[in-house]
Amino acid sequence: MKKIAIYGKGGIGKSTTTSNLSAALARMGKKVVQIGCDPKADSTMNLLDGQPLTPVMDYYRDHDEEPDFDHIGKEGFGGVFCIETGGPTPGLGCAGRGIIATFDLLEELEVFERIQPDVVLYDVLGDVVCGGFAAPIREGYAENVLIVTSGEKMALYAADNINRAVQNFEDRGYAHVGGIILNRRNVEREYERVQTFADRHHLPIVADIPRSGEITYWEDAGKTVVEGNPDLPISRIYQKLAETILEN
Repeated sequence: MKKIAIYGKGGIGKSTTTSNLSAALARMGKKVVQIGCDPKADSTMNLLDGQPLTPVMDYYRDHDEEPDFDHIGKEGFGGVFCIETGGPTPGLGCAGRGIIATFDLLEELEVFERIQPDVVLYDVLGDVVCGGFAAPIREGYAENVLIVTSGEKMALYAADNINRAVQNFEDRGYAHVGGIILNRRNVEREYERVQTFADRHHLPIVADIPRSGEITYWEDAGKTVVEGNPDLPISRIYQKLAETILEN
């Protein structure tokens, strides 16, 4: 079982990248679990025909008991098992607590043992890598981290913070950064900027994803572009990334 955390600043395209990667892996016949680790709880919508999934933390608020296996998640496209951690009521509490509570529940319900996935993908907000948001790397849930960035200054700043956070735990045998996913915003000299960052940190660029109206078109239909049209050039880029992850 491969366990990969996909980090990046808010709005950089983590969820789009993660859900398309899940869809590509599913099309290859792999069992996939995708866990959205963001209070917005929108990581898995495009695997579920655009329908929001009830987050674990919302279930806790609305019920006296904790969710059982049948309520912790839902199967989406290609059998991808989707889970959303959610977060506290806006303005109250720490958003990272939703991740910690969900991870505890995953162990209690033996979710991975029951599903036996080939790949687990954690979609994690990386603007602040502390507390619960660091749980995938700090607690050893993920083995590898992929950082999504563009060539924009603040995206690279966040990528640097994420990389340093992972390095803080590497000596404990936890996750390490496996590479950079360039999700383009068409800024000037974008590839060169990201390549310079990657070289400085001795990291490979494992995927170069161009801006594409096809992604938006299919997201408006509640689908990933990989599901909507797997033969498009942009879909083949996600497919190649899925193959790279399985090979490495």
